[in-house]
Amino acid sequence: MTEPLISDRPPAAGCGCGAPVKFDGASPAYRRILLSVIAINAAAFLAVAGGAMIQGSAALGANALDFLADSATYAISLWAIGKSVRVRSGAALLKGASLALLAAFILGFAVWRALSGAPPEGAVITGLGLLGFLANAAAALLLVRHRDGDANVRSVWLCTRNDLIESLVVAAAGGLVWLTASRWPDLIAGAVLALVFLQSAWSIIRQSQQELRDAA
Repeated sequence: MTEPLISDRPPAAGCGCGAPVKFDGASPAYRRILLSVIAINAAAFLAVAGGAMIQGSAALGANALDFLADSATYAISLWAIGKSVRVRSGAALLKGASLALLAAFILGFAVWRALSGAPPEGAVITGLGLLGFLANAAAALLLVRHRDGDANVRSVWLCTRNDLIESLVVAAAGGLVWLTASRWPDLIAGAVLALVFLQSAWSIIRQSQQELRDAA
């Protein structure tokens, strides 16, 4: 019989903490899922990054960087599984900070693109955005049963959820670029995605800090 992801039962006698036990990812099945998700994100990064470089698209650039960042942060999550609460929460804190830095970079890139460059090809942006959505949907289906847990596990789900939103925004931005022959939909999409990343970064950082305080 498998253990529940989040236990609603009271802790074992002698614990005295009175808090539910959160799933920490320490299961062979979850490790295999993370390995599959890392491979999906790495392949999607290679495809989307090529289009971003050719088109000079802020939205595609945000999408590609997020796939790369996710591959790295999921690898950190995999490494942290089974380690102490401090290590797992510290890894989640690092991922939250890196997500905030990524958001700042995307905002800066969008501003730079607003001041220079011709509009990218909308059809290319939409096509790669839909490709990214399919990749993210596959990852989300693998992770949806593990969307709740400690900060390390939850950060994986939040990144995947963001990617689904991001890919749809990228695809929509491509359609608007094609319809308007303007670069502004692409730039606005990049800025919106940066704000989504910042919100998730704050959520991850806040939970990991609380877990570090509880561990202390």
